[in-house]
This record gives sequence, structure tokens and C-alpha cells, in this order.
Amino acid sequence: MIIGVPKEVKDHETRVGLVPHGVTALREEGHEVLVETRAGEASTLSDPEYAAAGATILFSAQEVWSKADLVVKVKEPQPSEYGLLRSGLTLFTYLHLAPLRELTDRMLASGVMGIAYETIVERDGSLPLLTPMSEVAGRLAVQVGAQYLERPNGGRGILLGGVPGVAAANVTILGGGVVGTNSAKVALGMGANVTIIDRSLYRLRELDDIFNGMVVTLASNTWTISETVRNSDLVIGSVLIPGASAPKLVRREMITAMKRGAVVVDVAIDQGGCFETSHATTHSDPVYLVDDVVHYCVSNMPASVPHTSTFALTNATFPYLMELAQKGPERAVREHAGLRAGVNTWRGHVTHRAVAESQNREYTETIG
Repeated sequence: MIIGVPKEVKDHETRVGLVPHGVTALREEGHEVLVETRAGEASTLSDPEYAAAGATILFSAQEVWSKADLVVKVKEPQPSEYGLLRSGLTLFTYLHLAPLRELTDRMLASGVMGIAYETIVERDGSLPLLTPMSEVAGRLAVQVGAQYLERPNGGRGILLGGVPGVAAANVTILGGGVVGTNSAKVALGMGANVTIIDRSLYRLRELDDIFNGMVVTLASNTWTISETVRNSDLVIGSVLIPGASAPKLVRREMITAMKRGAVVVDVAIDQGGCFETSHATTHSDPVYLVDDVVHYCVSNMPASVPHTSTFALTNATFPYLMELAQKGPERAVREHAGLRAGVNTWRGHVTHRAVAESQNREYTETIG
């Protein structure tokens, strides 16, 4: 099989879908790997390293896409890449299609098999390819929040951990999953007062044990969210429904009631965001104000630490990539239920129920 690794073109997307040791492993199994020049440069991975691992370095994205049987990426295709989608191609990447109707249209029209990292689900219910980036994003969310709480960046001028005689910041985390747990670890480490809100009482009990009672855990409902958000300096949105649009937990009137210069970080923005006032931003223009509340809604947060993120991501994705290459995509998704759950589009059909429901489209069962 021919595997293609194009350079990412999304704004400030600095990660890459495959590292050199992955190239070596694929080549040893008889596969050909095409890497676009400078694809790994921002992750401190050079063309000579890829070439030494056995990759063929190509000088245009079109060459990589047109020659490959399977393209492995990090982020969803951008408008400049829509014309490169074609029948017979398998695309293995983060897709987050629920809020992206135009991209879904293009993928359906092309007939591409789109396998989304974020919807691969293993037998234990885990999301193995979402977890590493959720860990990175959760930890980054607190760093970013602390930065934008600084007055020169538009915030309230609050030090997250306070100092003796001055209270620490109040941090609220919506969702106690991987992102939320990692955010809590960093926020606690920086000395903040931390509250986690989740709808699962079982998960709240787990979090109380994990943090030894050092975080406040609250059951999710409209009143609890409203009151807690109003008194917060930093709110991190980290809710997830795999493949589907994120629920809008924080309404516009709740934002209006927040402190002037408070900060919200919407880690769920890939799936549409969990604040009514959220819209996707970029690393080039990361924040905006609504009612004097700073909104940070960058949809590819882990790209700000690409070396860490690339290796964390490819450690998780590579076994699935190898299975797709060895068996061929159709056989691999037939035999591996986790991979089958990752198929979002196939031969012009939407094959993930949550995506179909989010876009009011017809759902078709995946092959298998």
C-alpha cells in the first residue's frame, strides 16, 4: 500500500501524521511512504530524517494525495484540499464533521472513506486516539487561561494561584473526562480553587477520590452551572459526545453575568463548542470578547506544542494505521469493531450515526 503524509495547511497546524520510526516500520512490511517536503519541520522532524527512514520526499501536496492509497493527517481537510479528495482514497485523520457540513458534502461527493480518529471506540468504551490530544489540550487550557487572565491580554489581572493574603482564582471545569481531569491537575498545581461539574455522579465520586477531596465536585444542571460560572475567573469547557455536536451548557445570559475580564476556554470547539457565544478561532487570532469576557476557542490547541503532540498522537494512531495498511481498509474495518466505529463516510454515505443526526442526514450502516 502507498501511504501519503501531506504537510498540514490549517492555520498554525504544526503537527504531522507520521514520524520517521513509523515510516521505517511501514517500509519493513513492504509499504511505500510518501512524505511532503517539510511536513514534519514544525515538529522538529526534518526531511533527511524521513528519507533516512525510507520515505520518498515529494515537493507538492497534490503529488502526495494523488499517488497515495491512504492519506494520514492530523486535522480535517481544509478548503484548499477539497479538490484532492477522490474515490478509492482512504483518509485517516481527525475529522470532527458534526459542525462541518460543507466538508461533509465534499467527502460524500468524492466517495472517500473517511476514518476519524475521534470516533474510534474500543470495547471498553475508550477513545484511544482522542485521549492523547485531550490530555495535551486539558493541560494547555489552564496555561492559556492563566495567560489571558493577565491584564495586558485583556483579562482581570489575576494570578491563578494568588499569593499569601490574596485569594487564588476560581477555575470551573465543565466535564470530568480526560480533558477536565488534566485541566484540574494543572490548575491545582498552580494553586487555583477548582470546581468540576459533570452529569455523572459515579464520575464525580471517582474525581473526588483521585484528587483526595481537593476539588469541589458538582452535579450538572442549569442552576449549578449558572451560579458557578458567574463566580468564576476561568471556565474551561471540556464536554464531549463522540462524533456529535457539543451541548451548549453555558448560555449567553450566563456569559453576560460573568465578571469583567473573566476567561473562557472552549476545548470542545472542534465539535461546535459548549458555550453559546463560542466560535472557532485560530492561533493567529485566538481570542475575542463577548460582554467583556475573553473567549479562547482555538480548534487545534495542541498544535502550539507540536513536538509533544505529534509524538503523543502517533504513538496512539500508528497501530491502527499499520492494521489499515496490512489488511487494506475495508477488511480492517470489517474485522476491527473499533476501527469500524471510526468510519464517518464511505462511498457517498454518512456512516456515523452522531454525524448524521447532527447534520440531519441519512445514516447508513458501515460495511461489515
